[in-house]
Amino acid sequence: MGIRTGADYIKGVKSRQPEIWLRGERITDVYNHPVFTQPIKELARLYDMQHDPEYQEEITHICEETGERVNNSFLIPRDGEDLQKRRRVFEIWAEATFGLMGRTPDFLNVVLTSFATNDWFFREYGEDRFGENIINYYRYVRDNDLFLTHAIVNPQNDRSKSSHEQESEYSHLGVVREAEDGLIVRGSKMLATLAPITDEVIIYSYPSFKPGDEKFALSFALPIDTPGLKIYCREETQDGKRSTWDHPLASRFEEMDAVLVFDDVLVPWDRVFINQNVEAGNLLYPKTGANLQPSHQSAVRGLAKISFVTDVTCAIADSIGVDGFLNVQNQLSELIQGVETIRALVRTAEREFTITEQGEAIPNIVPLETVRGLLPNMYPRAIEILQTIAAGGLLMSPTGADFNNPEIADDMNKYYAGRSGISSEKRVRLFKLAWDLSGEAFGQRLLQYERYYSGDPVRKMGMFYNVHKRNNPSYSRVDRALEESLLMSEEYQSSVEEVIK
Repeated sequence: MGIRTGADYIKGVKSRQPEIWLRGERITDVYNHPVFTQPIKELARLYDMQHDPEYQEEITHICEETGERVNNSFLIPRDGEDLQKRRRVFEIWAEATFGLMGRTPDFLNVVLTSFATNDWFFREYGEDRFGENIINYYRYVRDNDLFLTHAIVNPQNDRSKSSHEQESEYSHLGVVREAEDGLIVRGSKMLATLAPITDEVIIYSYPSFKPGDEKFALSFALPIDTPGLKIYCREETQDGKRSTWDHPLASRFEEMDAVLVFDDVLVPWDRVFINQNVEAGNLLYPKTGANLQPSHQSAVRGLAKISFVTDVTCAIADSIGVDGFLNVQNQLSELIQGVETIRALVRTAEREFTITEQGEAIPNIVPLETVRGLLPNMYPRAIEILQTIAAGGLLMSPTGADFNNPEIADDMNKYYAGRSGISSEKRVRLFKLAWDLSGEAFGQRLLQYERYYSGDPVRKMGMFYNVHKRNNPSYSRVDRALEESLLMSEEYQSSVEEVIK
């Protein structure tokens, strides 16, 4: 089949009947539900871009295996040029959504591609058939251009205890028993972003298993409408009925998050990748690059997002004439320099790639992990600056209906105008954009997402330092500085003794 169109994607959404729950209601027609309709259309636009002559050559390629055109996020990078080709789809799709949708299809495409490229891992730490399973599944998703969600975090029950120590035996997703046809699994995982409008779900976990957690150390994939799989959505940040005039972002880019509950679900053997193996569960990330290759996509998407917030903030400052003030210029410069820092780190990671034993080009992990360390602090700071510069104007915006009412239209045009040359409508719509980003529940979800999109930022920073220390057991510059100063001290002492003689 190769690359899908938006119509193909929508047809797939309409053809499925997953068990979706929102506000205590069973959703039976997800496409026509107001909360989901517009996000589905936004994702369909991305699929249509694959067929647009303006973008097709930049974001797709001809698959050597099938001769069909496929998305570049399925490309196994063999050199720096391949990394750049893959980056272009990240960039183009992120720019199409202003970086506000963190789990567009390219993200998990890259994860799955990394798994398939390292099929040796699934053979070595499981069974040979699990290696075949991951390759076959990669080909199936690639060739049908499917959209995946994932759920890799355990629910927040008792974080002080491991999975097998929880009060309820199957609070966390685990194996109930092995059957002739596959695994019977029970329990829950989160956060399955966009789950109601995806094709399939892939399950795996962070490397945190302990002895006794064997039945919880799993990886598999299933269609999102598999019987017994329940999707419990969080409360929506927009009801789908707000106008795009008043809510230009929240009305378009709602990314629904969900808890997945598996009620004795059958996972066929050909969809199993890891089966009750603590060692495999803990080594999956470091051995397959599943923590690295998708961080390339996340960094590019994060760059688009913080660039957008920076542009909105600069536009707000200009619209009310405060960008001539030195303190505002300093704040805007802080944002701009942050954007350029992320851009430079992404390019450095691509340029300083290495080749694995499997012939896979991987970007330099240090710049990408640096991005992961910076964004959880940089993005909240950007929102704070936006709120500070926009100030009380964020709280005083009228609606599109006010502008359309002839009785008060003159007042709208008179009292809501910006600096000379900025009409009241443009100023108000700019502030509406800013409010969606910084004040609405939609914007607060975006902020919280950026803090935790790659896991606990404190834990991640600790891991980053530990890796740095492991790779730098000694500090040659420090040793050289001490040795040179000692040598100079000895030479000086010798010269003094010579003078005394």
